[in-house]
Amino acid sequence: MKLTMSQALVLFLKNQFVERDNKKNAFFSGVWGIFGHGNVTGIGQALEQDGELKHFLPRNEQAMVHAAAAYAKQNRRLKTFACTSSIGPGATNMITGAAGATINRLPVLLLPGDAFNRRNVSPVLQELEHPTNQDLTVNDCLKPVSKYWERITKPVQLIDAVSEAMSVLTDPVLTGAVTLALPQDVQTESYDYPEDMFAEKVWIIPRMLPNKKSFQETTELIKNSKTPLIIAGGGIIYSDAETALIDFSNKTGIPVAETQAGKGSIPWNHPHCLGAIGVTGTSSANILAKKSDLVICIGTRLSDFTTASKTLFQNKDVKFIGMNVSLDDASKHSATTLVGDAKVCLVKLAELLQRDNFQVHEKYSREIIALNGNWAKEVDRIFTLNNEPLISQGEVIGLVSDFMSDEDTVVCAAGSLPGDMHKLWRTANGNQYHMEYGYSCMGYEIAGGLGIRLAKNDGDVYVMVGDGSFLMMNSEIVTALQEKLKLIILLINNHGFASINGLSISLGSKGFGNLYRYRDQESGKYTGKELPINFSTIAKSLGIEANKVQKRDELVRALDEARKNSYSTLIEVFVDPEIRVPGYESWWNVPVAEVSEMPAVVQARTDYEKKLKDEREF
Repeated sequence: MKLTMSQALVLFLKNQFVERDNKKNAFFSGVWGIFGHGNVTGIGQALEQDGELKHFLPRNEQAMVHAAAAYAKQNRRLKTFACTSSIGPGATNMITGAAGATINRLPVLLLPGDAFNRRNVSPVLQELEHPTNQDLTVNDCLKPVSKYWERITKPVQLIDAVSEAMSVLTDPVLTGAVTLALPQDVQTESYDYPEDMFAEKVWIIPRMLPNKKSFQETTELIKNSKTPLIIAGGGIIYSDAETALIDFSNKTGIPVAETQAGKGSIPWNHPHCLGAIGVTGTSSANILAKKSDLVICIGTRLSDFTTASKTLFQNKDVKFIGMNVSLDDASKHSATTLVGDAKVCLVKLAELLQRDNFQVHEKYSREIIALNGNWAKEVDRIFTLNNEPLISQGEVIGLVSDFMSDEDTVVCAAGSLPGDMHKLWRTANGNQYHMEYGYSCMGYEIAGGLGIRLAKNDGDVYVMVGDGSFLMMNSEIVTALQEKLKLIILLINNHGFASINGLSISLGSKGFGNLYRYRDQESGKYTGKELPINFSTIAKSLGIEANKVQKRDELVRALDEARKNSYSTLIEVFVDPEIRVPGYESWWNVPVAEVSEMPAVVQARTDYEKKLKDEREF
């Protein structure tokens, strides 16, 4: 078939399918793209001519990658989008989104335009000229944030490149952002492609099962433990293993703590659910983690937020089991590895333990119940503070959490909200809570909400976003408007970067450079009046409804109205920045200046050095 390279690429993408558990679906649901001189006559022409592979028009290239990644996450990595850009700033705008996708192990295909492969017209508009490397373009910046990267310099090269790209995108271990850089002249060149290239291709997502010896080792470790603890990560969600996890916990009595990505693996009101673990963890999870003699890590990469910078597990005899599709992740903390799919591993492990009638000791069960009871009281306290004149952030989380149905989804990414939500949100299932916390990227929230909305047929999508993140990227409100996609956006207004401001103060500084205030002309510091930013007006100017609230009853009424509407709504919630949700039994390694003229910093450094002694060597 004689086609341009771009036409061949579009036709190929349409015929890629994935299958897991005998369920098959198209892998690509469409292409996001802003067209410029680097892709309009190539990919743009091919999409227009095809007319079947749906095109989505974003307002920012970073945002479209966020939307694609969120869509992939909500679809448990079984569906995604491709994203195309022009050369130059369009391509470099995608870098942040690509980093987020790769860090969070989410498949997204990037198709940036590139400089001419035929250099006789160089330098073309937006081309980076490098004095010692003429093959270097801005797309090389995407190499470190891509799991696979290739520049298509000839149309024939596409045949192998797209198959290699698909093998990475559909691999649960390797997946992340995949980049095919497409020189704008090559996009329009033709080749007689083999018809077999465009036959329907089904990529099977297998459920890996470890060998017998691995199961024997892990079973013995669990049977010999007295205070075992499960850490449920995103791998539980991606493998559809929630039911298997609940069954395993029911049969063994082993409690479950959750990472950000794993939140919702087990319902919040399950008697064995400890909630969040780590830096942003609950008191019940972190207290048990400190004494646990066996930590069963399922589908988690054990980031510093999960391990409290390796200070959380204080039992000198603690052992680890790593259950993960990735050997690298499974072997962290010198763990005994169970390399395989979470769902099949949990089912098999439950079967083996049941043969020996394994159950945690009754004393441990009573401790779990008692700690969970204490934590429930603390959450209720935070949810019902009735703070005046402004509501607290914890109360907002409580009201929205209670208001949402099981079919709804909440999305968040950065600032103080993720930590508070991790602790407090009462999650019913794995589809209800969507947090981007691998990269914790400000600006992800609205774009991510758009991707989630495209992935869901039922329920509402609630976007929790701080004022700082909103100002970084709110343009996809327009895309939601254009596509008639409903979002309920809760903008938490605390007049600045409150999260990092609080961190700064807690470590001896004074919140330098974090608040949205006028500069004082005498001191030169940002200590003047608060900036009069009217976020509701901004939202209305972009075409959606908006209102302002600062009290509990006002927020309840606004939520009720937003739910009844068929269109997007922004609710600007003024919160008291001084009323913060505390930390519980945890520490995060944030280095403090070793030398300082500020007494509070000197004291913070002393405290820091003491805490460093609690860090484990694994």
